[in-house]
Amino acid sequence: MTEAADHYDRLLARHYTWMLGGDLAALAAEQADLLRSVGVVSTAAAATAVDLGCGPGNQSLALARLGFSTVLAVDTSKALLDELAATAGGDPAIRTVQADIRTVLPHIARPGTADVIVCMGDTLTHLPSKDDVTALLGDIADALVKDGQLVITYRDLTRPLAGADRFILVRGTADQLLTCFLEYGDDDTVLVHDVLCTRTGDTWSQQVSSYPKLRIGADWLAARCAGAGLSVRRNEIGPRGMRLLTAVKAGAESRRSPIS
Repeated sequence: MTEAADHYDRLLARHYTWMLGGDLAALAAEQADLLRSVGVVSTAAAATAVDLGCGPGNQSLALARLGFSTVLAVDTSKALLDELAATAGGDPAIRTVQADIRTVLPHIARPGTADVIVCMGDTLTHLPSKDDVTALLGDIADALVKDGQLVITYRDLTRPLAGADRFILVRGTADQLLTCFLEYGDDDTVLVHDVLCTRTGDTWSQQVSSYPKLRIGADWLAARCAGAGLSVRRNEIGPRGMRLLTAVKAGAESRRSPIS
């Protein structure tokens, strides 16, 4: 288990939807609009999408709404996958997969079978090393059909913050407050300390957990995509201040059936 996966199991998973605003349907609708705006649509009767690091299902639900007949929703967190399954309400398009995104693609999608792969919501920065990012992009390129699409969103942490700017209020309500503190250790990672304060009656309790995030530069990621055979189409600031990268798979591979 990676440090990020352990962090989610210990602290964030049960609060993740609340952290994002608490309305999963609204979040899914927002993601559907974003994906539609970058040209993600189901163009075949049996189109397959893969959601790497699906969390509670913002993107998976959006992909099903956009018409993909199979949405493979991958995450290490059983709690988040269970939340997605409950929200999906038996939608036959959505199949949850509890696995590490670093190794899962060859097992769930044969080469040249995935029409769209998304890796969104800062998932990419949770990988242990930049070598893992490079290897994952290679697996993504193998799994995509010719002209298949990749969509990535992530937070660019390459510019270090200083002083009080390192303290970030994520969300606060009457009974719960989540703050994170960023500690810059080296050129490749930042240590994220999440501090969750919860009130029960007149008493406040505090939970603290930390994990490293990768500092991924926009040019570095675009170059690694190109090296994997993925042609970058968009590389820009997207919604909520996240970086948005989209790419397509070049080549002339034949389409084959995904693993059932």
